[in-house]
Amino acid sequence: MTDNDPYGAYARFYDLDLQGMEEDLPFLEAMAARCGSPILELACGTGRALLPLARRGYQVTGVDVSPAMLAIARSRLRAAGLENRVCLVQQDIRDLDLENRYNLAFALVNSFSHMLTLDDQLNALAAVRRHLEPGGVLILDLFNPDMGRLLDFRGHLVLDKQMADPLTGNTISKYRSEQVDLGRQVIDVTYVMDELDGEGVLRRTIFPFALRYFYRFELELLLRYAGFELEAVYGSYDLEEFGGESPKMIAVARQPC
Repeated sequence: MTDNDPYGAYARFYDLDLQGMEEDLPFLEAMAARCGSPILELACGTGRALLPLARRGYQVTGVDVSPAMLAIARSRLRAAGLENRVCLVQQDIRDLDLENRYNLAFALVNSFSHMLTLDDQLNALAAVRRHLEPGGVLILDLFNPDMGRLLDFRGHLVLDKQMADPLTGNTISKYRSEQVDLGRQVIDVTYVMDELDGEGVLRRTIFPFALRYFYRFELELLLRYAGFELEAVYGSYDLEEFGGESPKMIAVARQPC
């Protein structure tokens, strides 16, 4: 992690860590079919969701604050021959300033939770509204906070998973620590990535970050205050009705016509 790239330390592990995560893609592709191009992804990372949309012929803009994440995304797009369908931009979504307006904007995998303060959230939502066409759709993909689980977040370091890097053959052990601040609704998270090479040399990367969690009606009020019309809140990518036990909290909102 550097001052210029707060997510740079994690970028090289991102695709490996999320390998096999595709359960959100059918939902996203259905929304893309409904709304059409152009499409905007907020906090696009290394392009996990951009590539499938581009392969289906959509014109997509991906925005991310991390140059390291975007460099990987560009490499993946170049290898797939999809550079003409995707525009990648390094910007902070709170200060989004693009030339185009979009029919669909989305933030996946808790990306909006990196907006820690109310000002962050409202600035980001206002910026997205400026870039949506009338009737354009915004999707916020968040987790449903479980109080019992949150109370277990006491800062203990636990082994999350072990992975084999297909590029180097090295074994990577991912540890994670989570500590919750109930008053601020913030989880302080630390990933510790231990990479063991064939000669037994261990390289450790530490990546701390914070996530703001939201409750259902708080999120609805936030979207309404920002000028959006709420369409639905789903509890899964299968569009199940949201409930207390739902694993996800997926808000679908519209820019007023």
